[in-house]
Amino acid sequence: MPSTIRRTSMSLAVLANVSLAACTANTSPAPVSYSQVDMGEYIMAAVISPARPADDVARDEARKPEEIVAFSGVQRGDVIAEMAPGGGYYTRILAQTVGPEGKIYALMPAFFANRPGGLDGINAIAEQYGNVEVVVVEGYDSLSLPETVDLVWTTENYHDFANGNVAVTNDWAFGALKPGGIYFVEDHAAPGTGLTATSTLHRIDPAAVREQVTAAGFALEAESDVLHNPADPHNASPREFDGVSDKFALRFRKPM
Repeated sequence: MPSTIRRTSMSLAVLANVSLAACTANTSPAPVSYSQVDMGEYIMAAVISPARPADDVARDEARKPEEIVAFSGVQRGDVIAEMAPGGGYYTRILAQTVGPEGKIYALMPAFFANRPGGLDGINAIAEQYGNVEVVVVEGYDSLSLPETVDLVWTTENYHDFANGNVAVTNDWAFGALKPGGIYFVEDHAAPGTGLTATSTLHRIDPAAVREQVTAAGFALEAESDVLHNPADPHNASPREFDGVSDKFALRFRKPM
């Protein structure tokens, strides 16, 4: 059902309750009765939340967060490890989508965290949303979270992981997940290039991602072309495409 139809059909009272319950740090009103809304409506409520900054909202047309989060398989109450969340574009949406009974571990690379003020933005999000915990990552070979997670999430970062020991990163994701958990990867596409464009064009061949992630033990469950842009010639950095570079999204599943 198109987003505009669902937005007009959803009760404004339910929307208000969903928004308040997930974006008030540490103190939430009485929990929403989750039978009132389905996951699509929780996701939509997170996307249209007034708690999101205008700069994030301006990127929605290009990033299509409602469709991407729905495709990823996020559920209410999920515990998510978000790898390299950057400015927190998806952190805010995921935090509200999983709700106060869920949790987001925002895994910030140490090189980013060590910059002056490098954690200020993500720490502010953690303060705003009571279910976000910031974790500084020195390396995935030594990272241990206090619990296994339902979903490992990375958007527009996997090509950077591929410049290092990506097998270690993928092995960590496999070990961090509960049996049946999801590993979600979205990135800038460079079809047919293998790993040759990861450091030069900041893109990666989707086939290379499929090969590497399945080698870690995951099964490819689904692919989405919602961010596909056939007009992208794949020969320049995504920065030159104002957010609309050709992208792919892959959902992998850890076996039960």
